[in-house]
Amino acid sequence: MARRDGPLVYVLLLVGVTAVWGWTFVLVKDAISQYPTLPFLAVRFALAFAVLALLGRRLPDLRTLKLGVVVGCALAAGYLLQTVGLQYTSPGNAGLITGLFVVFTPLIERVTGRPAGLRTYVAVVAALAGTALLAGGGSARIGVGDLLVVGCALAFAVHIVLLSHWSPGLPSGPLATVQMLTAAVLFTAGGAPSLRPIASLLVWFALVITGVFASALAFFIQTWAQVHLTASRTALILATEPAWALGFSVLLTGQRLDLVQGVGAALVLGAVIGHEFSAGRKPA
Repeated sequence: MARRDGPLVYVLLLVGVTAVWGWTFVLVKDAISQYPTLPFLAVRFALAFAVLALLGRRLPDLRTLKLGVVVGCALAAGYLLQTVGLQYTSPGNAGLITGLFVVFTPLIERVTGRPAGLRTYVAVVAALAGTALLAGGGSARIGVGDLLVVGCALAFAVHIVLLSHWSPGLPSGPLATVQMLTAAVLFTAGGAPSLRPIASLLVWFALVITGVFASALAFFIQTWAQVHLTASRTALILATEPAWALGFSVLLTGQRLDLVQGVGAALVLGAVIGHEFSAGRKPA
C-alpha cells in the first residue's frame, strides 16, 4: 500500500536534523571548555531520554530493549569520540571528518553481505587524503583530535547500519528512547566523579539544544526515517552535515582555511557527496 508521506518528507526532516547537528559542533566546543566532557554528555542524553519518555509513554518490548542497547552503545561511542576530539580540533574540521561516516557506511555494510564497489574504495582514499590535508594544513599531520573524530565517524557508520537492519518492524519511539537511555547510563557511569552543578548559562543553552533538539527529536526522526530508507540513502542525506558544520564554524568562530586545508576540505566533501551521488544515480 502506498504511503501518503512520500520520501521527500523523510529527506527534508533529515536535512533539518543535519543543520542542527552542524550548529552543535560550535555549541559543544564552547560548552566543554567550561564543563567536563563526560558529565556534559551524561546530562545531555539524560535530558534526551526524559523528553522521549515523556512524549512516548510507551515501554519497549524485550526485543526493542535488547537491540536498542546495542545501537545505543554505538551511538555513545561516536559521541564520546567526537566530543573529546572537539577539545583538540576546530568545529569545522570535526564536522568535515565526521562526514566520513557516509563513506564508511557501505564498507561496513559489506560485512552484512552487501558488496562495496570500486567507487567506494576511491572515495575512502580521497577522503582520508583530504582529512590529512585538512587537519594538518601545510604539515599534513593528523592530530589526536582528528584521529578521535575519524573513530567517531566509524562508530556513526555502525550506528546507521544497525538502524537500517533493525529499525524496520520496531517502534521508532521506544527504540530511540532506549538509545538515549543507554548513552545516558554509560556517560553517567563514566562521568559521575566529575559531575558538578552547572552555573554557566552557555552550558545550559548547549545542553537544551543538544539534548532536546539534536538528540531526542533528531534521533527519533532518524530512527523513524530509517524504517523507510536504506542505510546508504540515509548516509547520502546526512552528508550535508559536514557542510553545515564548516559553515557555522566559519560564520560563528571565524575559522579560516589556508590553501592546503581548502584542498583537503574540498577532497573530503567531494568524496562524501560524489560517492553518495553516484550511488543515488544507480537503480535500486
